[in-house]
Amino acid sequence: MQIQVGIITISDRASKGLYDDLGGPALKKAAEGYGWKVVADALVPDEKRDIQRAIREHIARGCALVLTTGGTGVALRDVTPEAVREIAVRELPGFGEVMRMESMKITKNAILSRNLAAVVDHTLILCLPGKPSGAVECLSFVVGAIPHCVEVLQEVPTSC
Repeated sequence: MQIQVGIITISDRASKGLYDDLGGPALKKAAEGYGWKVVADALVPDEKRDIQRAIREHIARGCALVLTTGGTGVALRDVTPEAVREIAVRELPGFGEVMRMESMKITKNAILSRNLAAVVDHTLILCLPGKPSGAVECLSFVVGAIPHCVEVLQEVPTSC
């Protein structure tokens, strides 16, 4: 299934040019490796409004899946899950549960992660870690469920 994907890197320092965005390019390579088409990307600071605006812009560009990287830790500036929850119609807790469970096999600090999946409009949003390897690994743990989820979300409801 060809999925149109948007990628959002959430980082105060990268958005200010203090260091290069490595997470976005790593996720783009992974997404393309799954046969998906990356049609939008963004780099925003750890601000709820900026995160929400970027998600809405990606949805408007036709993204059926939006991958975020960053802002899922325990630092006070890590607000990605809160930003997504404010605009979501529902949360899909199984994605975050699997990402944490599988990540715990790699690092004990995975217990601190607040990865999640949610639905905004008809789009699946996956909030992944900021560390590039962690983002790609977490995506790989849940990739099997993504095509079906996206397909169901994109279905046009029929009236009775």
